[in-house]
Amino acid sequence: MAIHPASFVDPRARLGAGVRVGPGTLVGPEVVLADDVEVGAHAVLEGRVSVGPRCRIGHGAIIGAEPQDLKYRRSVPTGVCIGEETVIREYATIHRATHEGHDTTIGARCLIMATCHIAHDCVVGDHVIMINGAALTGHVTIEDRATVGGLSGVHPFARVGTFAYIGGCAKVNQDVPPYVMVDGNPAVARAVNVIGMRRGGFNPQGRREAQEAFRILYRSGLATGAALARLREEFGEGSVGRRMAAFIERSKRGIVSGAAESREPDGADLAEDVL
Repeated sequence: MAIHPASFVDPRARLGAGVRVGPGTLVGPEVVLADDVEVGAHAVLEGRVSVGPRCRIGHGAIIGAEPQDLKYRRSVPTGVCIGEETVIREYATIHRATHEGHDTTIGARCLIMATCHIAHDCVVGDHVIMINGAALTGHVTIEDRATVGGLSGVHPFARVGTFAYIGGCAKVNQDVPPYVMVDGNPAVARAVNVIGMRRGGFNPQGRREAQEAFRILYRSGLATGAALARLREEFGEGSVGRRMAAFIERSKRGIVSGAAESREPDGADLAEDVL
């Protein structure tokens, strides 16, 4: 281990092999740092915080602080759990959960860029990217491989589906279906995240299915219930269309609306080697 002499590490904290802690950093008694974790200078890790192997935490980050929630009571045991190889950059803030037995959870191999905020009781999946200044309010769920654009905000209890993409400075008031790109204030659906799907290993057929499902939801003029029925009719079990339908059926806040007149390409006219 390489613990800087100007850091403040409680002797009750559990530190794995190869842990590095920078000067001025505070590590509290309930903190667990797995092997090869790096913590920069002047960071604060307090409360029940568990950090997975090979994570990197930037200068000035604050992890495990009390939630900004009037319901929270200091006697309630809650915490923050971070998966392996996640990178949390400078001055990001991640608050502990509010409800007993819960943790604010960040998955594996995420990138949380500088000054981002993740509030109490959020659940962030694997391979999620949050760009500088993005903020999640309480109880937000971000599914695997979604991207949250810089300076954007997500409403409490909203859900963002897998491979979804939120544009910069967006205001997300409702759920964002999987594979969908949204932007604006309030955020509206613009297109399918074709590039993200391709990078994530989806074949052309899967990407075409996402395009067709997007058209049914946002370009057919059908009400949500009728669009869901059509998705179930036209797509088989396990398909991209069925996954989108299942996400929408579980929505409690409703999904984002479509842009009234979108000028964003939805990929229908892209050449096969591009799509």
